[in-house]
Amino acid sequence: MDLVDDYTGHVEPGGAASRRTLPALTITKLSVGPMDNNAYLLTCRATREALLVDAANDPQRLSDLIGYGQDRPTLRTIVTTHQHADHWQGLGATAGAFGANTIAHPLDADPLPVPPDVLVEHGDTIPVGEVTLEVIHLRGHTPGSIALLYRDPTGTAHLFTGDSLFPGGVGKTSTPENFTSLLDDVESRVFAELPDSTWFYPGHGDDSTLGEQRPHLTEWRSRGW
Repeated sequence: MDLVDDYTGHVEPGGAASRRTLPALTITKLSVGPMDNNAYLLTCRATREALLVDAANDPQRLSDLIGYGQDRPTLRTIVTTHQHADHWQGLGATAGAFGANTIAHPLDADPLPVPPDVLVEHGDTIPVGEVTLEVIHLRGHTPGSIALLYRDPTGTAHLFTGDSLFPGGVGKTSTPENFTSLLDDVESRVFAELPDSTWFYPGHGDDSTLGEQRPHLTEWRSRGW
């Protein structure tokens, strides 16, 4: 698989993976499947243990992303950010091939093709080797949608938002009540807690920062989506 180290947050369907290297962690982004889903491979640089955010589709491409050589990372964990099927089409095959534990929120666990090995709630933590991710429950796109936060002690925070937050707005919701719930959580649990420099990685499309999106929160609430 082609791999680009000049990370911009943009990947093309069927194209190369893009890798960002932090002092303790690498983040590799890949677009998979017909809905241009993003899958993110997080690898601890000290231990070479890895976590995959959303085994969304194309299990062969996900395997290619992890690699086949002696130096490939050890995939310990797969986190599914929410229950929608476009985010777990490759889950069973990938978890089975690598013997990885699967993680999800209990409110979104039942529709998944394999029962999660671990259920997580808001405020829980997930290890990736020597790195720790924090679970943020964002209610509204689905009942059990979660985001994962890495607080890099050397700099920028990194947030994996699934379909709860995108450049330009929050994720799709089915009722006005769900929209209000989601935007309330995004405002209180994300924007109120994290700095503008926080880089976030959505379930589809390009990345952004909280600073780029913060000025639009009032507009999002007014328009209702």
